[in-house]
Amino acid sequence: MEIGFLSILALGFVLGIKHAIEPDHVIAVSTIATQSKKLLRSTLAGVFWGIGHTATLFIIGIFLILMKGEIPENWAMSLEFLVGIMLVYLGLTTILSFKNLHVHHHEHDGEENLHIHSHMHDGQHKYIHHHKNVSYGKSMFIGLVHGLAGSGAMILLTMSSVKSVWEAAIYILIFGVGTVIGMLFFTTIIGIPFVFSAQKLRLNKTLTQITGVISVGFGIYYMYNLGITEGLFKLWIQ
Repeated sequence: MEIGFLSILALGFVLGIKHAIEPDHVIAVSTIATQSKKLLRSTLAGVFWGIGHTATLFIIGIFLILMKGEIPENWAMSLEFLVGIMLVYLGLTTILSFKNLHVHHHEHDGEENLHIHSHMHDGQHKYIHHHKNVSYGKSMFIGLVHGLAGSGAMILLTMSSVKSVWEAAIYILIFGVGTVIGMLFFTTIIGIPFVFSAQKLRLNKTLTQITGVISVGFGIYYMYNLGITEGLFKLWIQ
């Protein structure tokens, strides 16, 4: 393997880490981290985000490179718009995540513990206990959506850096490894305040709702910043 290509792979790895910490990525995964009671779960949420993100980039990227095609501008803008919608949705669900929560005090081995859960009515006068937990599938789906939205730029970057399809495949995978590692570290850091406040309901609720508000606000800003109100609809009717 040529030294020049190794340098390109090293650059791809660094760019992957940098890509993982873009604001829309970090904010989206932060809404998942709010559900963390254990730091490992928060960390794994970042790993699953990276897996979903890399899988999408790899499949779409290699397909389009083989077909020598590109994502139409209207589709690219729509996918970016989808990210904004997702951020708003994640923010709203995060804000409402404390609805119907109940706190029970109990002792275990002489230590007082808080047991937090929600009672959700199922329509048949029965109550279902729903414990807060990190959804790895949800985290992977978020990564998948981000991968879809970023696939166009990824293809352009890859085609400008490599000479063959197999080099493109390796480059995208190395880039993906960088995103996984970058998000792994940041979801670990983001998860720390939620883990340490897990037994302090009021503080945990405040941090969670702040995260939700930031996600909603940034999602609206993200969509507005795309110029969707004018550009997207003009592109679709052309």
